[in-house]
Amino acid sequence: MALNREFVGRQYAAPATYEVSRVKIKEFAAAIGDTNPIYRDREAAKAAGHPDVIAPPTFPIVFTLTGAGEALADPELGLNYAMVVHGDQRFEYTRPIRAGDELVCVSTITEIRSVGRNEVLTVQSDVTTVDGEHVCTSYNTIVERGGAA
Repeated sequence: MALNREFVGRQYAAPATYEVSRVKIKEFAAAIGDTNPIYRDREAAKAAGHPDVIAPPTFPIVFTLTGAGEALADPELGLNYAMVVHGDQRFEYTRPIRAGDELVCVSTITEIRSVGRNEVLTVQSDVTTVDGEHVCTSYNTIVERGGAA
């Protein structure tokens, strides 16, 4: 069944801010196997010109789909999550995420389209500080296999 195109343009705010800590950054870096010291050591990060440790570039995946998860779980969208695979993911940064940031995320469904027998859905997540400073934008594309059939 095709996904509900009326969801394009809908925005979803994460239910709470996301507080970035050194521990969360270090755990994420360990989970992805990245040993870069700027993700683990405050002095190394400062030597590289950062005020504190910074997060690896893919770190926003930890929290960016929190708001959009509400949409993806909505039965009116028509998404069969059992048939979903990851399509694409990319990040555009204004500045690195760093320890001490308190972040707000608003996700927008920007596109739903059919490709062959599949449905493709793209979510754009804008990440800002609680003061409104833009930090990054995440783009996440998922594919529902056989959804357009």
